[in-house]
Amino acid sequence: MAKVDIVTIEDIIIKAREYLTEEDATFIRDAFEFAEHAHANQYRKSGEPYIIHPVQVAGILVDLEMDAETIAGGFLHDVVEDTDVTLEKIEETFNREVAMLVDGVTKLGKIRYKSKEAIQAENHRKMFVAMAKDIRVILIKLADRLHNMRTLKHLTPEKQRRISNETLEIFAPLAHRLGISTIKWELEDTALRYLNPQQYYRIVQLMKQKRNQRESYIEEVMTEVSNQLHEVNIEAEMSGRPKHLYSIYRKMVKQNKQFNEIYDLLAVRILVNSIKDCYAVLGIIHTCWKPMPGRFKDYIAMPKPNLYQSLHTTVIGPKGDPLEVQIRTKEMHEIAEYGIAAHWAYKEGKQSKDKKSFEEKLTWFREILEFQNETHDAEEFMESLKVDLFSDMVYVFTPKGDVIELPSGSIPLDFAYRIHTEVGNKTIGAKINGKMEPLDYQLKNGDIIEVMTSKHSYGPSQDWLKITQTSQAKNKIKQFFKKQRRDENIVKGKEAVDKEIRALSIEPKEVLTNDNLQRVYEKFNFTNEEDMYAAVGYQGITAALIATRLTDKVRETRQKEQDLAQTIEEVKKTEVKDKKSQKKDSGVQVEGVDNLLVRLSKCCNPVPGDTIFGYITKGRGVSVHRADCPNVQTDEAKERFLHVEWEENQTAQKQYHVDLEISGYDRRGLLNEVLQAVNETKTNITQVNGRSDRNKMAIIQITILIHNTNHLRKIVERIKQIKDVYSVTRTIQ
Repeated sequence: MAKVDIVTIEDIIIKAREYLTEEDATFIRDAFEFAEHAHANQYRKSGEPYIIHPVQVAGILVDLEMDAETIAGGFLHDVVEDTDVTLEKIEETFNREVAMLVDGVTKLGKIRYKSKEAIQAENHRKMFVAMAKDIRVILIKLADRLHNMRTLKHLTPEKQRRISNETLEIFAPLAHRLGISTIKWELEDTALRYLNPQQYYRIVQLMKQKRNQRESYIEEVMTEVSNQLHEVNIEAEMSGRPKHLYSIYRKMVKQNKQFNEIYDLLAVRILVNSIKDCYAVLGIIHTCWKPMPGRFKDYIAMPKPNLYQSLHTTVIGPKGDPLEVQIRTKEMHEIAEYGIAAHWAYKEGKQSKDKKSFEEKLTWFREILEFQNETHDAEEFMESLKVDLFSDMVYVFTPKGDVIELPSGSIPLDFAYRIHTEVGNKTIGAKINGKMEPLDYQLKNGDIIEVMTSKHSYGPSQDWLKITQTSQAKNKIKQFFKKQRRDENIVKGKEAVDKEIRALSIEPKEVLTNDNLQRVYEKFNFTNEEDMYAAVGYQGITAALIATRLTDKVRETRQKEQDLAQTIEEVKKTEVKDKKSQKKDSGVQVEGVDNLLVRLSKCCNPVPGDTIFGYITKGRGVSVHRADCPNVQTDEAKERFLHVEWEENQTAQKQYHVDLEISGYDRRGLLNEVLQAVNETKTNITQVNGRSDRNKMAIIQITILIHNTNHLRKIVERIKQIKDVYSVTRTIQ
């Protein structure tokens, strides 16, 4: 990865003054000083003062030439989440606009959810809804994520992988949909570095080896093109187009190709002054070299929905190798690099007509608001959103020639509902390219679609919910059934909720009190219990989810009573006559208690030197875990914790099991070298497993017997000295 310079507040002010007023620059500095004071005495994982992060985020935003409120939002985006500052204080100090932007990127408060995934889904849902109201929210979030990815090395490997996966799944595709390629490529390349370091560094090395050869070839091509353009008096700027690492990696994986089989590493970008010159240059390129069939794309005549415009062609170059050429104007290039930010409606000088056209191109964001109002499950909302926004897309035409963008796999019904709700509801058939096709026909790029409707149609079928692909179509179909069958759905929904409550061994009348019902239907944004039951009836929300919420307090009370009774019973059952033998077996002493059975947990295998705690199990005495063991970190589990400590004067003969995972480059002899290194430390190995993937990443899992953490440290350091070993980690089952 290229090294990125640290930006200072003075750098930001200088850059802002190039396109904003002096008043705006003062506003931005005030935001910095406010954030600096709020984050005083806070530090990042790297040990740096926390204020460095919001400064870098604001630096990315000023490079995109965002307005003063957005840059201020970049400075302030973490103050509500990480300090005592409130949104009211931000609105009072700055304005409502800045407070709204900060709120949009602030994670939800510490509400208890059933899983980390549910928490993350709720946070993403909140962000997307805020983004649909004001697109600048996501620009701040992208800048925030970009700087976090640049500093990911300071986090644990598990967090690095989780954040990188989320980046590839949510934020990089979103940057792509907004057309901000400068951020998209860096997010993708950095994520690859942490998700598959072996392939990342291999591609980097291979590109370095062929750099001189590529550069001389590109230079030869540009000289030839320059001479041709000079003859027809066309001014142009030319450069070699760098191929990004993640793009190469994806092509290698998806097409099952080796690096030397990827041909479009060779690419030239040509920037000219007008659209007329773009097509003139294209003609010259095709005169010089033979174009490859099927490799020409005209994104000027038909721009991508993210506003991208360019001519793409691939020709057989001077030495017989495929050469990709991109031709665009300088304005198009700015949009290709900065996307939505280059078209920013809040910039000075933009006419209201431009702003209206700009917002029309982003109507897909507005649909987010509509869909989120109809779904009450955040995880379902995010899954549907990924299908709509982040999947591969297909581009089709209306009979009038307008381009409609839909997720890959969409059918005529998805197209009909994209046009209008009533068109979708009254659909009886569809003509594709002038020929009648079934409603489950999968649309292809370039299809011309004519929807057949009838006033006498009875409306959508329940089967349509199974075959439509877009969340918009599914949502409209559900709305239709919701209005048509409200009374029926209320009865059906109530029966389903009652059934789910009984399945939890609770009588419905015990939890269906007015106060409890109100608590739950307000939680899911319903106006009354009938609306809630109706939603269950038409499958807008699951009966299981409603039942879980209605019974949570009763189940929690019952569980506490059971746990208390069980703990008392366990203590009675765990009296052991020979206390000395227990101590000898575990080497651990329970504080203040001598008559409990104590055993070392096999999930995390604690050894002398580890920080440990005791956990009262059901019927098996006290289980000893490492302090970082994730298997007993729930609030319920913490109520069963006991203070324990290692006995002093541990005998040197006593040994403990430890599981290690070694990852490295899959080469011949690696496993033998690892086993030999462990044997050299006079350590017993009880189990060995090994595997490798198609990316040549080897994973070796071994179980060894050690005396304490000092002994373990020596073994790990010895293994790390082996060539091609990337990491050695202690695993938890």
